[in-house]
Amino acid sequence: MKKVLLLIGGNSSEHKVSCISAKSILENIDYEKYILTSCIIDKNNDWYLYQGSINNIVDWQNETITRVDNIVNLLKSIDVVFPIIHGVTGEDGKLQGMLDLFDIKYVGSKTTASAVGMDKEFAKIIFANAGIPGVDYLTLIGDYDPKQITEYFSFPVIAKPANNGSSIGINKANNNKELIEAIKEAKSFDKKVIVEKFMYARELECAVLDGKELTLSSIGEIIPANDFYDYNAKYESDASKTIIPADIPEEIANIIKDYSIKAFKSINASGLARVDFFYDEKDNKIYLNEINTLPGFTTISMYPKMLMHTGFSYKEIITSLIESTF
Repeated sequence: MKKVLLLIGGNSSEHKVSCISAKSILENIDYEKYILTSCIIDKNNDWYLYQGSINNIVDWQNETITRVDNIVNLLKSIDVVFPIIHGVTGEDGKLQGMLDLFDIKYVGSKTTASAVGMDKEFAKIIFANAGIPGVDYLTLIGDYDPKQITEYFSFPVIAKPANNGSSIGINKANNNKELIEAIKEAKSFDKKVIVEKFMYARELECAVLDGKELTLSSIGEIIPANDFYDYNAKYESDASKTIIPADIPEEIANIIKDYSIKAFKSINASGLARVDFFYDEKDNKIYLNEINTLPGFTTISMYPKMLMHTGFSYKEIITSLIESTF
């Protein structure tokens, strides 16, 4: 039996999201194939073996944990790492670089692909070079003149950190005052900020599973509770809806799948990714929003739900990702 280390938590703003994803994996992994060890990384980057109840992993501080004094020895004692750490440090190439340094097998994209996938500006440049249409944007670093934004865009616009996930730090701005506040909040998460034209469009997604062969899911649609799919709409509101498969023309579904493969391959991703799009029905055009190289992984997250609609069980998705590393 192969020994799998599930890495959970991390010091990003998505720590809780990671714990929720981990709970679903712990409940569904094939224990007849794998010996699983769970390890929590806290907000101070300290590592702890988790020996508590699966049901309580979101509140892991109140459960049985043992501090890991020698991280390298732990990593070398297992066969493969399954990192389910979303956001910066876990999804942006830093963790992947450490694992590569010690020649540790792991699920998901490698160092460079993870870094590029996380940085929205770099990803946009690569996608444009691959011929994939994207949303008009400006990149802000350091001081900026609001006029340069309003001369380029008409309101409303979206301001977001270039490096972050789960829609944390993203806000819609309808006027100058809101724009300044939105950029200020985005800068609290990353010094580089992306300002984009707000899209009045349907939000569509496609899951990529890079197991023994490359598989694309059915197309899913997000109907957010708010103006766009922000953190509240994703995790805190019951009003957001998901539709799988999306009610879209077959030609649009095929374009999305084609762009998903191009996006995945253009950054040299591996393992898994969720690729997000805008569908402008008025112009009948598709725009790539972003790629997520380590998407939400709960049983109700869009990534596994789209693949499950395609024919996979949640357990089979986990097994496929682990086996793809060997």
